Amino acid sequence: MLVPYKPEAYLNFADPALREKMLAAIKSVEGTLGREYPLLINGKRVMPGKTFASLNPSAHREIVGRVAKAGKKEAEQAIAAADAAFEQWRKTCPKMRAEYLFKAAAILRRRKLEFAAYQVLEVGKSWPEADGDVAEAIDFLEFYGRQMIDLAKPREITRIPGEDNDAFYIPLGVGVVIPPWNFPLAILVGMVTSALVAGNTVVLKPASPSAVIGAKFVEVLEEMDLPPGVVNFVPGSGAEIGDLLVDHPRTRFISFTGSKETGLRIFERASRVSSGQIWLKRVVAEMGGKDAIFVDDKVFDLDEVASETIKGAFGFQGQKCSACSRIIVHKKVYRDLVKRIVERAEKIKVGDVRDPGNYMGPVVDKSAFDKITSYIEIGKTEGKLAVGGTYDDKVGYFVSPTVFVDVPPTARIAREEIFGPVLTVIKVDSFEEGMKVVNSTEYGLTGAFFSVHRDHIQIAKRDFHVGNLYINRRCTGALVGVHPFGGFNMSGTDSKAGGFDYLMQFTQQKVVSEYL
Repeated sequence: MLVPYKPEAYLNFADPALREKMLAAIKSVEGTLGREYPLLINGKRVMPGKTFASLNPSAHREIVGRVAKAGKKEAEQAIAAADAAFEQWRKTCPKMRAEYLFKAAAILRRRKLEFAAYQVLEVGKSWPEADGDVAEAIDFLEFYGRQMIDLAKPREITRIPGEDNDAFYIPLGVGVVIPPWNFPLAILVGMVTSALVAGNTVVLKPASPSAVIGAKFVEVLEEMDLPPGVVNFVPGSGAEIGDLLVDHPRTRFISFTGSKETGLRIFERASRVSSGQIWLKRVVAEMGGKDAIFVDDKVFDLDEVASETIKGAFGFQGQKCSACSRIIVHKKVYRDLVKRIVERAEKIKVGDVRDPGNYMGPVVDKSAFDKITSYIEIGKTEGKLAVGGTYDDKVGYFVSPTVFVDVPPTARIAREEIFGPVLTVIKVDSFEEGMKVVNSTEYGLTGAFFSVHRDHIQIAKRDFHVGNLYINRRCTGALVGVHPFGGFNMSGTDSKAGGFDYLMQFTQQKVVSEYL
């Protein structure tokens, strides 16, 4: 009997025995450094000859793995394999498809520390952040499996005499899945398995900085004996194969999480009808944010606000689309709150996250390092540097937690997505002004509002224009099934990952009416 869904429990690394097991897992993964990882096309491992190196951002001379690089030939083969596999996979019983997800969840539970260790080494996640990522991947598997079983049940429709009418959901076809590197297991797993449990087949192009973790999940797919061609793994250059995958006439949908610029390009290209294409492609996109915490003139506990802000701004080095990059503070509490935030930011330890004592690790790669540090230099001309502002890439890509205060809401650092450990503090004179600043960017992903005023909370619930709004808590930490996740405006299509209607993104409803 299938038990009701509940989120996976987090590990407690304060337990000495568990700490030793995690250190052993990291040591074990270090023993695999430099290993080669192939493509997977139609159930067969393929090494096309070219590879690229995935580096440890804490020590960028360390090669975590060499990953096979797909070219146009391999991308075409992957689409063809997925297209052929779809004919049988779409007929597979929905309950059986769900059971594949439950099997994958069981495998990840057994290998939880291993997958967490890979995240420490490949993308620089701290131990708790890595554990949270693996837990979320398990949550997606358990949740979407149950959702598919529910979606397969007969739909309630209006009955009329003389006809037998049925409505049910059928899959779309071949999907191209392009996940991000910042939740290298959780989001990848959620995007891939939501599509396949709905009866679609997948061509997976992982993010290059986290391609080894993608390859390790392919091992899970092989272990659970997924039929050949249902998921095809083709890491590679977006410039070389990205457009081909999006434009291909047999591609039915694209599921993407990443930057606004890339998302807009995909959205535009997918709208064009290629020769031989007989459908309009569907795009499911999550494209980032410029998320804000808004602090009213009276709150329950300023220390709690400061702590939640630090977690929201500097957890995983601010490399979350939901991270707090702006805090908008009423003038009455501005000075006291800034003092508390600065005190906490100054105490954050930054370094190689193999050491559990380091709260913050590196940013993911050289490109991210250059972008973030360029914004820090811009910030020094737009606001007052209260803490941080330093960086060093000699050994790893380390950027100190940085706080700018007295920043005007029109500043670039207050409006553009930085995707790093940079917090902008903005002072406002009133609740009304704060609400205007909240909604002054082109994004609308997450936000948080701290206040004791019920009337202000009600207004914020209505007018704070984001897909996920949190009252009196930070703007990060969405749980699958608890906080369906997705945003407005340039934050994407508001597809609500981990939500109760998410699988409908990858299905279409068919109605059959039989005259009696």
